[in-house]
Amino acid sequence: MSSENQEVATPAAQPEQQGSVLSGDPTPNTPETNVDWKGSLPDDIAGDKSLENIKDISSLAKSYIHAQKLVGADKIPVPNKYATDKDWDEVYSRLGRPKTADEYKFDVKDVNQDGLKSFANQAHKMGLLPHQANEMVKWYQENVNSENQAKDVAAETARTEATANLKKEFGLAFDQKLKAASALAKQYVDAKVLDAPMADGSKLGDNPAIIKAFANLAAKMGEDQFVNSSGPVFMTPKQIDKQIGDLTAPGSAYWDKNHPNHTIAVEEVLALREQKNSV
Repeated sequence: MSSENQEVATPAAQPEQQGSVLSGDPTPNTPETNVDWKGSLPDDIAGDKSLENIKDISSLAKSYIHAQKLVGADKIPVPNKYATDKDWDEVYSRLGRPKTADEYKFDVKDVNQDGLKSFANQAHKMGLLPHQANEMVKWYQENVNSENQAKDVAAETARTEATANLKKEFGLAFDQKLKAASALAKQYVDAKVLDAPMADGSKLGDNPAIIKAFANLAAKMGEDQFVNSSGPVFMTPKQIDKQIGDLTAPGSAYWDKNHPNHTIAVEEVLALREQKNSV
């Protein structure tokens, strides 16, 4: 056979040899492929909206486990807009509302029991739980106490200011005027009216205008019948000024050294001025 007719055998392709794990020549990575796990499901199930956010079998398993844990749990359905009062009563009861309003317990003291009972009835109607109702009552009482303290401070401040102003106006006659005014007011006006709070927190009986009005009225009616006192009777600064004015009027003995009453008039004026300045 000639060389021209001889066929050269081509060696068969050998599979690429892969190194072993120990040789350090790793096997080439197989490209990942995205598998639609819903592909094997019927269309009506695969298209269910509840599966939209589940991306793989692992997520599906987690969702299933969570759902199984909820099976048998005591669940409370949320009433819709068509729910009746009876539907809501069922919800309130299952949440822990007492069976009756009388079962509420309040951690407060010195409160109006009728008002507290009225609140308990309303709380029960609204479906409040025991701790919610108790906290609301405590909050309310704290606010009322704060308001009362503020009113007491305002009343005391007003009383102090009124006393200072009246002492300045009445002078040494302050105690005498105040006793007369108080006696007259108590005789004709109920104590509840005198103690009635005003807008600024002060009491009606502490108002300087009211005190002055009763003091002036007592003076016109005769202070002696309202003041039981054996001590000296004092004049107000205005009364002192008027008497000094009368004693020092032009042509009076005060200005005439030869007048027999000159010395008496001068001494009386000096005494009146000392009384006024001693306030």
